[in-house]
Amino acid sequence: QVQLVESGGGLVQAGGSLRLSCLASGSTSSISDMGWYRQAPGKQRELVARVTRGNNSNYADSVRGRFTISRDNAKNTVYLQMSRLKPEDTGVYYCHAIDFVKGYQSDYWGQGTQVTVSS
Repeated sequence: QVQLVESGGGLVQAGGSLRLSCLASGSTSSISDMGWYRQAPGKQRELVARVTRGNNSNYADSVRGRFTISRDNAKNTVYLQMSRLKPEDTGVYYCHAIDFVKGYQSDYWGQGTQVTVSS
């Protein structure tokens, strides 16, 4: 089992920056990919960025060049540095992790952290 706890959300003006953190605990040695998803009001949850254990990352087109995902395996933490924020980046941001145990994949989610970008 893996537990994920996000922090770092808040209210920021358009053009500003925020950094989200997600601390994993539990059976962290089995975690492979970690990432961030977001869900805006009335919309489906969407992938923002994800990173492998080897720090290979990919991004949604809407955030590429503005957001940076990074991972510190020693600290069991994944970060999302968000810059040049836009009102459309508003939503609840969820940390996500995948682990493989005995050939089975499990998905884990944090409780979410609110990001609000004012225009």
